[in-house]
Amino acid sequence: MSPAPPASPASASGSVSVSARARCALDSLEHLVSGLGTGILALVALLWLAVTAVACLVGVGLLLLPSALHAVRAVADRERARLSRWGPEVIGPPPLPSGLRAAVTDRAVRREVSWVAVHGVLGTLLGVVGLTLPLNAAHDLSFPLWWYLVPESAATAAVGWWTVRDWPGALLVLPMGAGWLAVILLGMPTLARLQAWPGRRLLRPDAGTDLVLRVAELTATRAAALDAHATELRRIERSLHDGTQNRLVAVTVLIGAARRALARDPALAVAALDRAQDAAEQALAELRAVVRGILPPVLADRSLPDALTALAADCPVPCEIDADVPGRCAASVEATAYFAVAEALTNIARHSGASRATVTVRRRGDRLCLTIRDDGRGGAREAGGPGGSGGPGGSGLTGIRRRTEAHDGTMELASPTGGPTTLEVTLPCGS
Repeated sequence: MSPAPPASPASASGSVSVSARARCALDSLEHLVSGLGTGILALVALLWLAVTAVACLVGVGLLLLPSALHAVRAVADRERARLSRWGPEVIGPPPLPSGLRAAVTDRAVRREVSWVAVHGVLGTLLGVVGLTLPLNAAHDLSFPLWWYLVPESAATAAVGWWTVRDWPGALLVLPMGAGWLAVILLGMPTLARLQAWPGRRLLRPDAGTDLVLRVAELTATRAAALDAHATELRRIERSLHDGTQNRLVAVTVLIGAARRALARDPALAVAALDRAQDAAEQALAELRAVVRGILPPVLADRSLPDALTALAADCPVPCEIDADVPGRCAASVEATAYFAVAEALTNIARHSGASRATVTVRRRGDRLCLTIRDDGRGGAREAGGPGGSGGPGGSGLTGIRRRTEAHDGTMELASPTGGPTTLEVTLPCGS
């Protein structure tokens, strides 16, 4: 029996195109559903604004206006966060002005009120349409399987154009289901973009605000980078002073004692030399540990996945590394990623009580994404809160955040009491 001929490039590219369109449609559906949520919240805020406006006619509305404006700002901030997850970041404006007149005349507030009116109607409508399309497709594609089990009045296609009374009529509904699928694949991304357009148009900051906020952010991250650098220098100094230097002093003392004992008691000299050799070996091991803490040789000589694999092998908690990083990132980025994983695994081993941990590394576009999970007791917090898997004060997690933000990256920690703990670090690959 001859083997089947390989798929032609045209058929392969066609299947890839359909698969890509399906993934895009699913992502768009997720966007539409999340936009439906903010649309409903916008409708509530719009209703509250309308009640406040009516109440202003009798003078009571002035007392309700601050709460209405804060409600609008809260919904707008949720939409900014949603849009930032699916595309370019939408930076929020400064806090609401303290005075009522200043708040009402503020340009950002007026734009947010306009967005609430548009998104409350249009965003909710598009979200409902996006949610209805897959339901219609599922209804019509599965229709021949159950049409005879329902009352005759319910045996209709999704749009209810006619009542099905026989099998030919039931089979005619199938092409309509295929049509719904085509509409989903081709039109869902457009619906998602249309739903997001008012937010990206009205909720973005005025010209110049983005630059001012960016300068402030860079100033803060630069200060954090300097603090992280100073902390790292202090750590290296302590490691050398408290460990390696003491070992080398011990080696010097023991060699001196061996020289003095060599003439009168060779056996005592040999014992002193043995102790000196042990101290020298310990000093060498500590020096290697300090060097690995600065920049692991395996990271410089090989790759980040290899360095993380070696790191996991030394972790007391069983750890699985799932790394898919084509090519190399900047050396400073790889060093920061290595430090983040090393610190996270140290915290897991010391404080979490976990039985296993996983480290996932992916490169998505120009971002390096790290995810460290463990099945421990949870409760990890950064410095300033109670201990948890982050240790007392959570200083290790604070160090990870400072290093990450120094590279213009982000760190997110989810560690509910009882676990599990998930730490996500994102770094620009080209930093």
